[in-house]
Amino acid sequence: MPGSLFATSDLHGSFSENKRIIDEMHPESSDDWLIVAGDVDDTFSKIEKTLSLLRRRYAKVIWTPGNHDLWTLRDDPVQLKGVARYQALVQMCRDNDILTPEDKYAIWQDQSGPVTIVPLFLLYDHSWLAPGTTTKKESLAYAHETGVVCADEVLLHPAPYPDRESWCSARLEDAERRLLALGPEVTTILVGHWPLIRQPTQALRFPEFAQWCGTTRTADWHVRFRASAVVYGHLHIPRTAYYDGVRFEEVSIGYPREWSRRSKPPMPRKVLPA
Repeated sequence: MPGSLFATSDLHGSFSENKRIIDEMHPESSDDWLIVAGDVDDTFSKIEKTLSLLRRRYAKVIWTPGNHDLWTLRDDPVQLKGVARYQALVQMCRDNDILTPEDKYAIWQDQSGPVTIVPLFLLYDHSWLAPGTTTKKESLAYAHETGVVCADEVLLHPAPYPDRESWCSARLEDAERRLLALGPEVTTILVGHWPLIRQPTQALRFPEFAQWCGTTRTADWHVRFRASAVVYGHLHIPRTAYYDGVRFEEVSIGYPREWSRRSKPPMPRKVLPA
């Protein structure tokens, strides 16, 4: 049978329940590809162990980092931070024949024609303000007052950039340059850990958390760069939705306390054929 393109994210393999889900992930065909949209695990060696396992099973694996992948935990033997940690993860993926946002884009031969798969590493810039606030400073202060603060504030270091907002800006500029170079006839699948548009965050239990989820600067990318689908995670709210006629797939597994309330454990979502 012809292969399919699957996607998953937020594997959080440190949880034994999630580790069992990872162990059960197998392709339906030897030609299947798998997108892994970030948050594989919290330490370098565990990230490599999971990604290399999936690469041995799937014909191609495409990874883009999530915030947990970029954390520098005190008990992680790999104490690299910021850009240096990301670059080390990219090299680890290349050593395991896994594609990253730094590599040449893979092209999926769909029934309707070729589709370019674009893994994006963009971060966030706190521009999705908390409700009722008007500035980033006010929005962050409100989050601290309510206690809804992302652990990135302590664990995700931006070095050598002065802050994550500056790192995000540099990532956006690089991704936009590469996307523009594709040409107006290229159909894409845009893949990133953080959602490109704010609308999916409206389902968050704590809306002030949205400021760690994306940036206003990508609000039109799904239309501007001709996406047939957008794949993301981070929110732990798996769903299929359509915005401006474009299919958005939130493909996260999430934490056991979240997915255990559903009828069955989440497995990779088929993206193509649609």
